[in-house]
Amino acid sequence: MLVTASSATAAFPRHVKTILLKGLDLRDRYAEGEISSHGLASAAGRLAADMERLLAPHYRSPENQRFAKHLLHEYDRLFVYLNCPGLEATNWRGEQAIRPAVVARKVWGGNRTENGAHAQEVLTSVLRTSRQRAADPLPSLAALLRSPKSYVLDFGSHYPARC
Repeated sequence: MLVTASSATAAFPRHVKTILLKGLDLRDRYAEGEISSHGLASAAGRLAADMERLLAPHYRSPENQRFAKHLLHEYDRLFVYLNCPGLEATNWRGEQAIRPAVVARKVWGGNRTENGAHAQEVLTSVLRTSRQRAADPLPSLAALLRSPKSYVLDFGSHYPARC
């Protein structure tokens, strides 16, 4: 957005970027022992309040409206990594974990149709998630296959128990 937006419309994403970069800097300062747990919590609260104030106005640009709506939807998760030291700030590890399967799927991976590729994509994701959460996926998958109605598999919480 910063590259393609006019200077007036770029102000909002630029402010968002500044706040998010402050969050990453805060995380690093805490990890290096420069600030205490109390200092981290206080600064994280100020960052969350800054973001909330930034998201309050109604923006004219459709791009900024869409971006603000997305950030409001994800607001509770924006700074979770500051409340749970050690938790990654992004899903980078998750993206890297599924990369081999994505490459295999895109380079053919034994699928001759879009439906087959999608089935492999979903199944690989379920198997990898269950492995990371030390859950046996077979009983859940078997029950799902036998069920007359579809439902969402649940392998537990999205966040580590220590949070």
